[in-house]
Amino acid sequence: MRIGEVAEKAGVSVRALRYYEEQDLLHSERSSGGQRHYPGTAVDRVRLIQQLYAAGLPSRTVREVLPCVDSGEVTRALLDRLAAERDRIDRRITDLLTVRDRLDDVIAIARKPGPGCTHVP
Repeated sequence: MRIGEVAEKAGVSVRALRYYEEQDLLHSERSSGGQRHYPGTAVDRVRLIQQLYAAGLPSRTVREVLPCVDSGEVTRALLDRLAAERDRIDRRITDLLTVRDRLDDVIAIARKPGPGCTHVP
């Protein structure tokens, strides 16, 4: 696949794909004219990279995780770091759920008209 096709199917910019290559997260072959050609698995790989970034993992960790996804082998040090990242994500989820609950409370209060209030948003 050419770079534009991968970008469109994965929902990222061409610039993002070039960045992933610079970071050694994604690989392509070059044609004699210098055009990038990606394997059929590139779209799934890009989506995984996006998910790992969205989870807050830095490029260095993403770079270490990707080969493990391919081989199924993980070093003890990486396993420990991934467990710590997972714990961090769990804490973030808990914090976000707390904020959502508080927002629900504010919304519920705002929807109840108070004494003398005739306007309900």
